[in-house]
Amino acid sequence: MTETTLPGLEPIALRRFLEDRGCAVAGPLRASALSGGKSNLTYRVTDGETVWVVRRPPTAGLTPSAHDVGREFRVTSALRDTGVPVAAAIALCEDDSVMGAPFTVVEWVEGRVVRTADELDGLGEVDDVVTELVGVLARLHAVDHEAVGLADFGRPNGYLERQVALWARQWQHVKAAESADVDRLHARLAASIPARSGAAIVHGDYRIDNTILSTADPARVAAVVDWELSTLGDPLADVALMCVYRNPALDTVLGDRAAWTSDRLPDGDALAHRYSEASGRDIHDWDFHLGLANFKMAVIAQGIDHRHRAGAAGDGLDTAGSAVPRFVAAGLDAVG
Repeated sequence: MTETTLPGLEPIALRRFLEDRGCAVAGPLRASALSGGKSNLTYRVTDGETVWVVRRPPTAGLTPSAHDVGREFRVTSALRDTGVPVAAAIALCEDDSVMGAPFTVVEWVEGRVVRTADELDGLGEVDDVVTELVGVLARLHAVDHEAVGLADFGRPNGYLERQVALWARQWQHVKAAESADVDRLHARLAASIPARSGAAIVHGDYRIDNTILSTADPARVAAVVDWELSTLGDPLADVALMCVYRNPALDTVLGDRAAWTSDRLPDGDALAHRYSEASGRDIHDWDFHLGLANFKMAVIAQGIDHRHRAGAAGDGLDTAGSAVPRFVAAGLDAVG
């Protein structure tokens, strides 16, 4: 069996790394790229007996503070026995000399990833799926971060202020041109930052296609994935972003008709209400949180376009930039 080489993945180096970490490798590694992400590169790797998932940053157009695979590894390791479903963490490599960048290896979780509206239609009834997705997010936010060893995983105090400043800095790094509307949205957010509603582990990118649904029961989440933006912060920021992802502009960012923008799903207000019921949390300062989530999405879309302009490979990278003004407009509508 011939080993597979893909951009960003060197199977011989990976096999040696796994063997050095005590992982039994039965033979040459075969790999395939997993689609769907526009940030970290994700591969399915097998030796014919065991299947792993390998994650590493993109090969071009990196943005500051993003693509943190070490953060993913730490949070999933900590959440392993909490009731929040995650793939088992196997190994973290922080030595760039092994494969050109840091990378993680986690277990392969069998299940269904629902990315497109057509794939969502294949599930049939979706109300129980939505209930499960919202419930998992509520369970994540209920985890005692100190008890699981994540007391220093982030700084909840001042989280919202830092988020506004962070995404403004990211915009300066990835922008293709000046935007008076982006500047206006940032200014309004900076002037209206509320007190935080609590401190919790936040995922930072939560929607249906960042989960793996059980094959046997699609109304059960087998694993939550893509934790690179996770930290300690305000749980309502997670909820607002989940709701803002319902904007059809997400289709342009992902390059397809997204499952999470389907009109078969509840709208953002209904999702927020379900979360409030599942978590027992009140929804405070919702206009600000929606404005911040839209600001974040605009910068993320611009960041994908930035990677496209820098030569990064990937389907759909050339369409994300057109979503930026739509998210900015929605953010301005939210904050008034």
